Amino acid sequence: MTIESILGAIVIGAVIGAIGRLLLPGRQAIGWILTIVVGIVAALLGTLLAQVLGVQTTPGIDWIELVMQVVLAIVGVGLVAGLRRGRSV
Repeated sequence: MTIESILGAIVIGAVIGAIGRLLLPGRQAIGWILTIVVGIVAALLGTLLAQVLGVQTTPGIDWIELVMQVVLAIVGVGLVAGLRRGRSV
């Protein structure tokens, strides 16, 4: 694993996490670092899911894979925000 791939994963994770957080209604009580971590995990899981379903290699932008990643980020941000909210009560 190279520095470029690590930085790429962080940047893509930040974008995917931010999109997921923006599309999730309501206020999420999680910080930006946790959002990036959720985004990285969602991006990795979305890529894995796309590979399993056989839709990871399409010409141009992989829209199906991107949608999977964003949906997983929405679910991930919701779960993390819910768990953090439940722990602080």
